[in-house]
Amino acid sequence: MTDTIYALASAPGRAGVGVIRVSGPRARPVSEALAGSLPDPRRSSLRAFRSADGAVIDQGLLIWFQGPHSFTGEDSAEFHIHGGPAVVAAMASALSDAGARAAEAGEFTRRAFANDKLDLTEAEGLADLIDAETEGQRAQALAQMTGALKSVYANWRETLITILASLEGEIDFPDEEDVPDHLSETAGAPLNTLIDAVKDHLDDDHRGERVRDGFVVALIGAPNAGKSSLLNRLARREAAIVTDIPGTTRDVVEVRLVLGGFPVILADTAGLREAADVVEAEGIRRALARAEDADLRIGVVDVSRETHQPEVLTKLKPGDGLALNKQDLAGVSGVGVKGVTDFPISAKSGLGVEALEAWLEDRVVARLGAREAPAISRARHREGVSRALNHLMAARAQLAVAPELASAEIHLALRALEALTGRIDVEDVLDRVFSQFCIGK
Repeated sequence: MTDTIYALASAPGRAGVGVIRVSGPRARPVSEALAGSLPDPRRSSLRAFRSADGAVIDQGLLIWFQGPHSFTGEDSAEFHIHGGPAVVAAMASALSDAGARAAEAGEFTRRAFANDKLDLTEAEGLADLIDAETEGQRAQALAQMTGALKSVYANWRETLITILASLEGEIDFPDEEDVPDHLSETAGAPLNTLIDAVKDHLDDDHRGERVRDGFVVALIGAPNAGKSSLLNRLARREAAIVTDIPGTTRDVVEVRLVLGGFPVILADTAGLREAADVVEAEGIRRALARAEDADLRIGVVDVSRETHQPEVLTKLKPGDGLALNKQDLAGVSGVGVKGVTDFPISAKSGLGVEALEAWLEDRVVARLGAREAPAISRARHREGVSRALNHLMAARAQLAVAPELASAEIHLALRALEALTGRIDVEDVLDRVFSQFCIGK
């Protein structure tokens, strides 16, 4: 935190404009060494940027941010230059000569966190916003970056502090006349309300993680049922090899789609049958595991050969879909698996695939669409909230019999929540979070 750092904040490579950020205690003299003088804070000004020997490197815009009114909370500057690699390299060399060093991944955001410009959940939201590829990911990340999760956890924290005040008042002053007997009983109602709120937060079908990482759809069926052809049709490209030889697909083949503004991982799996060799057996094992873990399954059956394929149908669950493929060879209207929607299609010609895709998009939007409450977006958050809930449940069990033990559990619940927002010292968590950022952010 005592170093002054710099980094290219825009994408590397040939570009019309590049942005180099500088931040730290010597940001002013370092910037003056290149630009000669600084503009008024938050005003852009045209400057010639020079190396240590006075040679002009480039002309561009300079913006000065005086701490604490900056992203990092420190004195900061932005150099808007031409984005050619030679210009960027020369500017980096000049900044090093002036006393700054190249920043590590996430170092700017880590300084913003250290200077209370944002908490850890907001920092993670910023990282997700940078990585967002779909509209659903963008919306979720922006909400988290602007404090949606922070607000939830802060409200829980305030409730816990109020509960602690009730408990510790009885523990510390049991004989005082102005402290009502059994004051801990007043903690029961807010504790129950909080436990219900935490349970509701956890009971979200992992919606936030699916928005961030992708909604998984597994295609399952017998060999040569048309799974790979359907995958290619939905992906609109030749993503999987298609042949007449049974067992062509040995491993799980995945493609990423965007449906309804959300990321979808479509997985083609090995054909389900009695394995001919150990390689195919492993492929089938992986296919069954992928189908079991998937968020949704689409069974694919070849209706030109048979209308019922028990090894496929038994793997489907209520809410799944069933593609009755090869309608161009033999039309079959339905199979009748309870809770499973039939789609007569021809993956080869495209017949009926549009209806299947529309149904799939509706399913994805229904599962991942926006809700009023912010969603848990990372496994770290789910683990922390689950730990807090366990301590709250333990506190409720001890409330009437041992208020001092209930108080200890409330303290542990508080610690679990504060680890989520970064209020306590969690260096291993911080290192892991900020190492995932790109250089320059």
